[in-house]
Amino acid sequence: MIIADPYIIKYEDAELYADLAAEKPIAAERKGQKIVVEIKSFVGKSPMQDFHNVLGQYIVYRNLIQVSEPEYNLYLAIDDIVYLNFFQRPSVQLITGQNNLRLIIVDTQQEQIVQWIG
Repeated sequence: MIIADPYIIKYEDAELYADLAAEKPIAAERKGQKIVVEIKSFVGKSPMQDFHNVLGQYIVYRNLIQVSEPEYNLYLAIDDIVYLNFFQRPSVQLITGQNNLRLIIVDTQQEQIVQWIG
């Protein structure tokens, strides 16, 4: 269920806008988890430059959300082709792991989530 579109992240002098806030059912033994989703398409000339920009944005959003609304978890939504062709690179795997990126992998052709990571 989508709660906010866009989701406003406020902290003292900062006001930022993530793409969505939603409640995600994650398992039968858990109720729901409140999440904020930032959707990225990686359509720039350089996927690494896109990743660099996304990573900085993700870290800023995550840090402010942890302080202002800690019941929410931030996820980065990307399409399955970007995940397979770029996010499997060893350098990207290292960076996503060290920065604890939570990912939602989406099949944009079928318009469905294929994997939750994190």
